[in-house]
Amino acid sequence: MLFKQDVLAKIASGRVDLAFRSWRRPGVRPGTRLRTAAGVLEVGEVTGVTEADVSERDAHRAGFRDRADLLADLRPGTDRQLYRIGVRLVGEDPRAQLRETTALSAAELDDAVADLRGIDARSRRGPWTREALALIHDHPGTRAAELAARAGRETSRFKADVRTLKERGLTESLAVGYRLSPRGRLVYARLRESDND
Repeated sequence: MLFKQDVLAKIASGRVDLAFRSWRRPGVRPGTRLRTAAGVLEVGEVTGVTEADVSERDAHRAGFRDRADLLADLRPGTDRQLYRIGVRLVGEDPRAQLRETTALSAAELDDAVADLRGIDARSRRGPWTREALALIHDHPGTRAAELAARAGRETSRFKADVRTLKERGLTESLAVGYRLSPRGRLVYARLRESDND
């Protein structure tokens, strides 16, 4: 369940506490926690509704100017159900602190490198973590589609790779593209050193 940056900011400030999605089946359940750029969101009540059930007040609570804008933003399709979803910010994304952690011992850096090598060893397509980190290091703020093309990967699969790195606090998303986090820069430097050992 994705949110635009302006909506995330409004959720974080408490001005938005609803979302509406048109799904074939519910994409989240009550209690689901979502990690976002604004922090961790918790899903409240998830209720199937009709367009007629959506009020102007609901539209404002979902971050839209009015009901018409909200309805125009929904995915069309007769096979879809409209859902009204409660959302609230419940805390900081734990990856944010991890990304900023730079007081790493040599052993911790070696463990991070070993983790990346383990990911590569388990990958069906072979090693990829160093290449992805190198692309992001060399081309910060570059669209994912362009990075994916450079890597010879489909964009959706490249984004999944980046999420794997992000889980480890090594990358962070920008308005466009990505960059290595402070932690990521240290781990990438150690990875390059270990390649030369």
